[in-house]
Amino acid sequence: MHTNGDNDSQTTITESVIFMLLSERNLGPKLYGIFPGGRLEEYISARALTCSELCDSDLSAVIARKLANVHSLNVPINKEPIWLFKTIYTWLETVRKINIDSISSDKRPLASNLLSFDFDTEVAWLKHFLRKANSPSVFCHNDLQEGNILLTEYKSNTSSTSPNASTSSSPASKKYRKAQSANSQSNSIKELNDRVVLIDFEYCAYNYRGFDIANHFCEWALDYSNPEYPHFYVRSEDYPNEEQRRHFIRNYLQWASTSGNLSKYQNTEEQLLKEAEYFTLASHMLWTLWSINNAYSSQIVFGYWVCLNLFLTHFQLEFLPHFSFFDREKMRTSLGRAYLF
Repeated sequence: MHTNGDNDSQTTITESVIFMLLSERNLGPKLYGIFPGGRLEEYISARALTCSELCDSDLSAVIARKLANVHSLNVPINKEPIWLFKTIYTWLETVRKINIDSISSDKRPLASNLLSFDFDTEVAWLKHFLRKANSPSVFCHNDLQEGNILLTEYKSNTSSTSPNASTSSSPASKKYRKAQSANSQSNSIKELNDRVVLIDFEYCAYNYRGFDIANHFCEWALDYSNPEYPHFYVRSEDYPNEEQRRHFIRNYLQWASTSGNLSKYQNTEEQLLKEAEYFTLASHMLWTLWSINNAYSSQIVFGYWVCLNLFLTHFQLEFLPHFSFFDREKMRTSLGRAYLF
């Protein structure tokens, strides 16, 4: 059961409509009913993916297709891609009001370093820069990290076979095993497609397609399973290489080609690679401001300032080689250099 808390009636209606559309497309839990103040949802016996599983070839293919399915939805809300910068400017308001003296002394040096950036100038530059990506507005998840991707329990449909089937060396048996191996990947993807469920559409809205893809790629390198402070691991070597990015995009495009809502856009591997690279900047700007907001106001124990310091200093050296087209653009601004993975 999900209750709407203090949400206004319009927000509640919008959330229910979105949830119903996702349920009908088998993109989320089933919706059993709506009542004043909440709704009744399906309980899914499942676990969240781990960060290391995001690079699994078959899982990545399924996630790409699921994301394309989300992007194809025609949701009756504002379809202009205003969410990204509306959210950035909202969080930027908090940054402007932070008093450095109110931050604990052990975190103050890191906070001072972060807050010294001219965020207003950088955001204005970023907004102009992203226009070059020509990324279309689609319905986006906006937070597709491993914790928001469930894998349901496996249900075996294995039928009984001859005791000698696995050990037979007959030509017929060898031919069978060869065919079975050839079909194993497609069968695996089909099985996973039935088991993978996207959840937590808290940030869903119409947004630039490139952001959703770029943001997911960035999540490959950030593992939030660390039980000790700062409660995350950084594994920059796990950021998807070009072949892994192309594998994801090919599967995305395979599904997109069957959707009338997506087929009208420029759908080539090179275009989506370009969009993902451009919007990597947007992903880091957004979550940088999110982290500053939470570091200042959240009671959750998490190394927000540590995470941000890594975003703005250490990460650029490890992630910059992944990108080719920033040779001229990367020197444009101080923060552009700093928060680029």
